[in-house]
Amino acid sequence: MIRHAKTSPLPLIVRALLFGAFVAGGWAGVARSQDTLNFPVLGEVIRHEADFDQLIPSGARLEVIAAGFDWTEGPVWVPAKGDEPGHLLFSDIPRNSVYKWVEGVGASLFLKPSGYTGVADYGAEPGCNGLLLDPQGRLVSCEHGDRRISVLTKGGGKRTLVDNYRGQRLNSPNDAVFKSNGDLYFTDPPYGLPNRWDDPLRDLDFCGVYRLSAEGELTLLTDEMTRPNGIGFSPDEKTLYVAQSDPAAAIWMAFPVKRDGTLGEGRQLYDATDKVGELPGLPDGMAVAQDGHIFATGPGGVYVFDPTGRLLGRISTGERTANCTFGGPDGSALYMATDMYLTRIQTSTRGIAR
Repeated sequence: MIRHAKTSPLPLIVRALLFGAFVAGGWAGVARSQDTLNFPVLGEVIRHEADFDQLIPSGARLEVIAAGFDWTEGPVWVPAKGDEPGHLLFSDIPRNSVYKWVEGVGASLFLKPSGYTGVADYGAEPGCNGLLLDPQGRLVSCEHGDRRISVLTKGGGKRTLVDNYRGQRLNSPNDAVFKSNGDLYFTDPPYGLPNRWDDPLRDLDFCGVYRLSAEGELTLLTDEMTRPNGIGFSPDEKTLYVAQSDPAAAIWMAFPVKRDGTLGEGRQLYDATDKVGELPGLPDGMAVAQDGHIFATGPGGVYVFDPTGRLLGRISTGERTANCTFGGPDGSALYMATDMYLTRIQTSTRGIAR
């Protein structure tokens, strides 16, 4: 049973007040400093099942920790190392940039260009999308404009990990996850192409889910999903979850992972098609907790499922919510890329450490 009313996208006046809260604190545009930990809040927590109370504590609030971006995506938590504090990296795709957020400091530009290095105009979403860390702790980026997955090497250079399938350029890698053996699983919808599916630059006639082995071999795992997007493993790596951001079939799928790393026949985990248009957003990114619960962005915020696909509750942001990740000192804070905002809520669980 839903215990709270549904929400709609925030009115312009509320957006203005949230943005003004940062400006009043000495913050304008992209944050240069942060002199407060008393963050504005938005949205609400909608509890469908009693189990949800064990995941999101009573009184947890959705904090807006940075604002003023164009379209945030791909958050990844980078643990503290030496004198470098733990911090969040996240994409702003239209700005072709990656930003770095540090508690008590705020957000600052980390990398530009992030996903497109060409000289001609490349549409509205040229930058990188999903971000993650490889087994060596290096930043891996799903790049729209350059249509590749890259790794940031020592000294600040980049190396291409993959940019084509059998000689045909990828569409625009969107999101990715590493398996514990070093294999990289990723999705490749057309959203980064200037005209998306109808773009003449498109080489492939499908949107694939792929595996790039640790040895560099690329395998197409499935081309059955129309718009594969967010991706994540169950804690035991026996199941691969994939979101589909197709408004005509807004679903999440669960695929058994075979011993050789390929996928078996998938099952539908959850269908939110009836919420498309009623609530803002589509199935997009996801984060899987150590206890197996799935935190998946979709229409109206972040859906929380158990491994069977039972909907336990929703973190209702009232905004299009692109992606999420666990982070913070103990891995229990859920960070969300929420349209023009970067938001956070405290949970009672933790993300998978890979």
